[in-house]
Amino acid sequence: MHASTSASASSTRGASSPSRYRWRVIDIVVAAVLGVAIGLVFWAWNTVGYAWFVAMDGLTPGVGGLAVGIWLIGGVIGGLVIRKPGAALLVEVIAAIVSMLIGNVWGVSTLLSGLVQGLGAELIFALFLYRRFTLPVAMLAGVGAAAGAWVFELFYGSSPNILKTAEFNAIYLGSLVVSGAVLAGVVGWLAVRALAATGALNRFAAGREARREV
Repeated sequence: MHASTSASASSTRGASSPSRYRWRVIDIVVAAVLGVAIGLVFWAWNTVGYAWFVAMDGLTPGVGGLAVGIWLIGGVIGGLVIRKPGAALLVEVIAAIVSMLIGNVWGVSTLLSGLVQGLGAELIFALFLYRRFTLPVAMLAGVGAAAGAWVFELFYGSSPNILKTAEFNAIYLGSLVVSGAVLAGVVGWLAVRALAATGALNRFAAGREARREV
């Protein structure tokens, strides 16, 4: 019984040890790689997604938000893979910088958007103490990033959304939430699982979980 109690206490200490929150060199490297890769996805989506945004917004102002989710996916994937404080924010910001440097019509606002969107996802993972990384949590992280995007656009720019109607802002918020949950949350969660299945994440908890499920 003593040995069992000791093992249990040791396991508890390990689960709550501050070391689980410390960044390793491989965490930094993978965050950078993910950020660059997702930044390229952002860059490609700048054309496809923006065309979709404009088309839907032309039908019903505010519904264009349904196209935004892919631009929120960096924080979700970063948080699900690295599972350390700051991971969601860092990956989203790196992706935004890459998209900005390659070239887009939004310039420096891309970086500012990345900051608030990454922070929105980060807050959700922090809310669960960086211990839960299920599909519902991924979807909530996408919603958190969407909320960040909505608040940012409400006040930023030459024509901030706060100057538009309450109806527009309500529709836009609802569209962002749906897009964040699905295109960032569900797609991001599936992308991490697919990546883990290749063995690329074997040094991360996400990869070990995938192996146990096989």
